[in-house]
Amino acid sequence: MIEALRIRGLGVIADANVELNAGLTVITGETGAGKTMVITSLGLLLGGRADAGAVRVGADKAEVEAWFRIGSNSAVAERVEAAGGEVDDGTLLVARTLASDGRSRAFAGGRSVPLGVLAEVGSDLVAVHGQNEQLLLLRSDRRRAALDRYAGAQISAALTDYRSAYDELLRLQSQLALLAGSDSERRLRIETWRAGLAEIEKVAPKPDEDVNLAQEIERLSNSESLRLAAQGAHDALRGDSGSSDAIAIVGQARRLLLSEVGSDAQFADLAKRLEQTVIELGDVADALGATVVDLDADPVRLDAMHQRLAELTGLRRRYGAGGSINDVIVWADAAGRGLLELDDSEERLEQLQTALARATHDCGAAASALSALRTEAAAQFAKAVTAELGALAMPNAELLVSVDQRTSDSGLQLAEGRRVAFGPTGMDEIEFLLIPHRGAPARPIAKGASGGELSRVMLAIEVVFAGADAVSTFVFDEVDAGVGGEAAIEVGRRLAQLSRAAQVIVVTHLAQVAVFADQHLVVAKSDDGTVIESGISAVSGTVRIRELARMLGGVSESAAAAEHVEELLELAASAKRISQPKRPRGTNK
Repeated sequence: MIEALRIRGLGVIADANVELNAGLTVITGETGAGKTMVITSLGLLLGGRADAGAVRVGADKAEVEAWFRIGSNSAVAERVEAAGGEVDDGTLLVARTLASDGRSRAFAGGRSVPLGVLAEVGSDLVAVHGQNEQLLLLRSDRRRAALDRYAGAQISAALTDYRSAYDELLRLQSQLALLAGSDSERRLRIETWRAGLAEIEKVAPKPDEDVNLAQEIERLSNSESLRLAAQGAHDALRGDSGSSDAIAIVGQARRLLLSEVGSDAQFADLAKRLEQTVIELGDVADALGATVVDLDADPVRLDAMHQRLAELTGLRRRYGAGGSINDVIVWADAAGRGLLELDDSEERLEQLQTALARATHDCGAAASALSALRTEAAAQFAKAVTAELGALAMPNAELLVSVDQRTSDSGLQLAEGRRVAFGPTGMDEIEFLLIPHRGAPARPIAKGASGGELSRVMLAIEVVFAGADAVSTFVFDEVDAGVGGEAAIEVGRRLAQLSRAAQVIVVTHLAQVAVFADQHLVVAKSDDGTVIESGISAVSGTVRIRELARMLGGVSESAAAAEHVEELLELAASAKRISQPKRPRGTNK
């Protein structure tokens, strides 16, 4: 959800800071006060088109910032971090600047990012519904995903079954493509593998041999200095003098302690420890003596080791992609398996073709089962949305949801013989169609409704989808256009209903809608004769009642209007008490 918004130098707004709460927030104000600038600012933050004309007169640039509360491990956080930004304790800062000359810059998580990143992030966080805004559900993949969530566990299980069949089909297609390549390609691959295996077998590398050999060469190359150090340490521990070496000195100390054990029992323990020290020093001396002998420089042996390392290095370059000798061994294992498959290609090809036919049938059956469930869910969903439209002053409107497939010569062949395009989520393309009134043709929702109707259609859709769509904030503009009376109250009621599942922000000019708000923001303007400036402030109590009265009758001090406002507020409170509010989504992404 959006926690805070700051707007500077945008339209009539000089500088405004807005803290946004969960639930339903309404934004009101007189005509020309700058309510639409709030929507404009959100559009900029979501990667929308930038119009230099929106920069405040006299300002060098417009700046918009928003703080979003998101999950630290969410897909949004991963996308921002991949772009170099950071999410601070579940809070993401998104910003956009727009210069008066038309230049624009985008920021996410404290870093400058391409504008496309804002669009990607924004589409997962906010859905803006208005006459000139991009609709979240215009994208077929979003419509399909939302419909699947709406349908619930049954489709989830069917989708899991389909994906398993889909993955198996792709695996077999890949193997068959490799095996069924042209004869020349197959011969070249066989020759390459055989030549490589012969060369590797001749050298016969061992795991980690290149690393161990390089270390041994380094050791022998410094054999003289190592031998002198080992010899010196050996002599210090066990010298020819017999009495001055370390072992003899420690032995003498032990004997002195043993001679006084009768006077102090502590000496026995110390003498025992010295005995262990003598044994350990002797072991070290013996190891040093062996090292001295082993480090005798042998030029012939060193040359042989260099030659062996050169052979291993050649293998690494040709078959290990410059990695270690272990990568060469892995290549050899894969080449050996590949040769077995290609050498037996005729039989293997027949087996794969049989398996592929079975996998195609299974995938087609799973896709058809998934499509049938989606068709059933689509009918239920369309019926529910159509019922909502009737209460939103669109009594003759009807929503249709089509579940269709696109034919493709290279697509998935179904049992009835059709070939259709398919992917990891199935073969269905979901379209939302609107019949705005009786006798009108069904058209995609973006083309079948006016601006105000479009917002109401999207409100109806989102209310039915509530809890199923993953987006955490909904913004509505013109949702009450052409609506009044009881229909306006129904619009407010449904906005409040949606706000139990998500944060909802609405720009409205109707008091019947505004009374349902959990937070009421007013955009107020002042005119000093030359420059108009607007500020945004939260109102409550008598100040809010005066604003609602102004919206009702244009006279904020009217006693009759105030009384009407009280009645509307009580009606809204009663409607909101019908069910226990759910916690808005804001941290589940």
